[in-house]
Amino acid sequence: MRHLTAADIQAFDKIYRLNLVNGLPGFKPANLVGTAAPDGRTNLAVFSSALHLGSDPALLGIVTRPTTVPRHTYANLKASGCYTLNHVPEALAAQAHYTSANFPDDVSEFDACGFTADFRDGFAAPYVAESALSIGLRLLEEHHISNGTVLLVGTVEHVYLRDELLRPDGTLNLAAAGTAAISGLDGYHAVQLPVRFGYARPGKLPVAE
Repeated sequence: MRHLTAADIQAFDKIYRLNLVNGLPGFKPANLVGTAAPDGRTNLAVFSSALHLGSDPALLGIVTRPTTVPRHTYANLKASGCYTLNHVPEALAAQAHYTSANFPDDVSEFDACGFTADFRDGFAAPYVAESALSIGLRLLEEHHISNGTVLLVGTVEHVYLRDELLRPDGTLNLAAAGTAAISGLDGYHAVQLPVRFGYARPGKLPVAE
């Protein structure tokens, strides 16, 4: 088994290091973050950093890149306090990845990348109409990380999902949603039905249900 130290990683070429470290966490969620500027311009950006932070209250986080250059997503959600997380349909992975291109300020990624901006129930940020599961969040707090990235914590105010995705016990059938997963910086994966296990207790190896 190969062993890489922190010194080894730091010595790698920049692109090699980016590829390696981005792949270390394994598979990550693929989400499109929707925001709107004060003048109404919409913005859409693919994120793979969404994480669960708590269920009571329902909190989710995303990590943004350093704000040393203009970040439209960060600026918009700071101005409005609202943003949306939208699961990436596996069939639209190319369009989702295209949102990472450096479009001019006056170009909406919704329009340029073939997605439909959908404002719902008076919420100030647009949802992705093509997504099978979308979440409306309000910014609660932010935490600045030592490397310049920012952890944004949002409270879940709205959830929209297709009826067949919600199981009787509250779990989600993400395979039926056609939700994509991401590996590294640019690998998009289809999701299969999971192997599910019951509640784990000491002294008894869980058995697949």
